[in-house]
Amino acid sequence: MITLSPTPELRTERLVLRAPAASDWPIWRDFILSDRGRFMRPADMDEALAWRAFGHVIGHWVMRGFGAFVFTRAGDDRALGMAGPWHPAGWPEPEILWSVWDAAAQGQGLAREAARATLDHAFRDLGWTTAVSYIAPDNTRSIALARGLGAVADTGAAVPDGRPAVAWRHKAPSAPEAA
Repeated sequence: MITLSPTPELRTERLVLRAPAASDWPIWRDFILSDRGRFMRPADMDEALAWRAFGHVIGHWVMRGFGAFVFTRAGDDRALGMAGPWHPAGWPEPEILWSVWDAAAQGQGLAREAARATLDHAFRDLGWTTAVSYIAPDNTRSIALARGLGAVADTGAAVPDGRPAVAWRHKAPSAPEAA
């Protein structure tokens, strides 16, 4: 596999988190243009905009030196979704994002496993001291996942581009427990 920037590979009990690859494009395209991708895209997204958005995912690694990982099951390189650190220009704060591209992979805890691994990576390896996940108020699955990761809604935090989203704040591993 050819990559433009050195990318680490993360492993969990069930998953491999790797750099995005050109072969992931059809799976990403089908997801982002589907109803399941509605929380991550503008309403007018078409295949051309989806192509540019996928290029943004790949280019983020080159521009920032980190980015979203594609996650696969260990032993099978088919992309199931994406999770990882994200902070494009104009984003108010560093974000941990996630999405499950393959509908058959939903409800198995894979996004949580991938998000946890990338959250740990961001705090441990990238030196982040804060992270949020920007989630649309009606995206109940992602809100449940954020809560499961220990995040709390920060309704006073800025959101990118004035989007209809709430910043769910992740606690740094060294942060003390709230009373």
